Amino acid sequence: MVMRLEVKVAVSKQTKKTKMPEQNPQQRVNNFGEVALGYSAEDAINEAKRCLQCKNPLCMQGCPVEVDIPDFIALVAEGKFEEAAKKIKEKNNLPAICGRVCPQEEQCERKCIVGIKNEPVAIGRLERFVADYARDKEEIEAVTKQDKGKVAIIGAGPAGLTGAADLAKMGYQVTIFEAFHEVGGVLTYGIPEFRLPKAIVKDEVEKIEKLGVEIKLNHVIGKIKGVDELFEEGYDAVFVGTGAGLPRFLGLEGENLNGVYSANEFLTRVNLMKAYRFPEYKTPVYVGKRVAVIGAGNVAMDAARTALRLGAEESIIVYRRAREQMPAREEEIHHAEEEGIQFKLLNNPTRILGNEEGFVTGMECIKMELGKPDDSGRRRPVPIEGSEWVMDVDTVIMAIGQSPNPILLKDSPEIETTKWGTIVADEDTGETSKAGVFAGGDTVTGAATVIEAMGAGKRAARAIDEYIKGSKK
Repeated sequence: MVMRLEVKVAVSKQTKKTKMPEQNPQQRVNNFGEVALGYSAEDAINEAKRCLQCKNPLCMQGCPVEVDIPDFIALVAEGKFEEAAKKIKEKNNLPAICGRVCPQEEQCERKCIVGIKNEPVAIGRLERFVADYARDKEEIEAVTKQDKGKVAIIGAGPAGLTGAADLAKMGYQVTIFEAFHEVGGVLTYGIPEFRLPKAIVKDEVEKIEKLGVEIKLNHVIGKIKGVDELFEEGYDAVFVGTGAGLPRFLGLEGENLNGVYSANEFLTRVNLMKAYRFPEYKTPVYVGKRVAVIGAGNVAMDAARTALRLGAEESIIVYRRAREQMPAREEEIHHAEEEGIQFKLLNNPTRILGNEEGFVTGMECIKMELGKPDDSGRRRPVPIEGSEWVMDVDTVIMAIGQSPNPILLKDSPEIETTKWGTIVADEDTGETSKAGVFAGGDTVTGAATVIEAMGAGKRAARAIDEYIKGSKK
């Protein structure tokens, strides 16, 4: 039975979340500075006092990394911010990141009892405040290794970093092999600076390294060495957290024209290769006057908002369903609308048009209507015959999802995969069809959320611990 902290403050009768300050939309479209500016100490205490401190806190059921939400909020309400940070870090190794990019409205906040009659407690905003407050005050002590074993982590994204940190805390010798020249996975190459400053990612990763985790960059497992070679080098278990970095396309006529990007390439150029800081970084990215982004998830919003900041006069989301079916977070849709992103809903591209020089000049679309629900539960979009029309654009960005990169799996054919290229792994343990190999995050689920990947890394770390202890008996 979990003992709750005794709260010494009165519960607030405030019905709505404490508003978070933000950059003005007209100003922020001209810079890559963070949009949401975070709570002050006063804001955080006011919001924390809205928590009812339920005896049976349902909010915790919605947290994939098992944070003790009521206890950390109780500490915030009392102004004990550093203690609140320690409470969060008992479970969450990346709190400053989660407080910014996790869809709390679909997870912990959705289950908040306060949200039945009023707006739920702003758990994510409080987590962000606490993590930011403690960033320069927190002292990380390396964990004394106990010769429990060696674990190789493939991929330094949210799943890999979480699994590595948890295993290091258990006393294992952990090495992360990262293909890129920087750590973070989608946190670094995918999510724009205005949503997640890279200094935050760097800081969180450095704290994981201080636990004793070794990180080897520019190591493409599947090319320089395979999974079997890792076992030959003395690793007792391997965790695969390589994410989903292989972009999908629609197979349309004209997709090979100049000016057509995958969102993955576009955002990687801008974020990882710092194209937004050209000419300081000599990695320019071409953006025309009118940009069309196909899709309506968070990645699509990121691409459309990034294009605007790079100088596009118009940035347009093209989506085959209606607004209520858009998979992006409501907060991201709201920010996009504030910034002037246009939405061409119930439209689907049919071909991309170009000139003799091979550059995009337009995109043909067909209008759609919603029919009966499909397997996802959303009403199926149906083309309206004869409704084709041409949109005048010079840049097209495909943001319709990604799949795992097959390089690693070609080297290890005994690891079972699905028809979509994702790894088959046990939902609770991450165990794959190859003994000693575990997997989690987007490489198993396909493109999903940061916090879900972290939860998979945490569950796999526990399972790896049990596996190694069992194999050494």
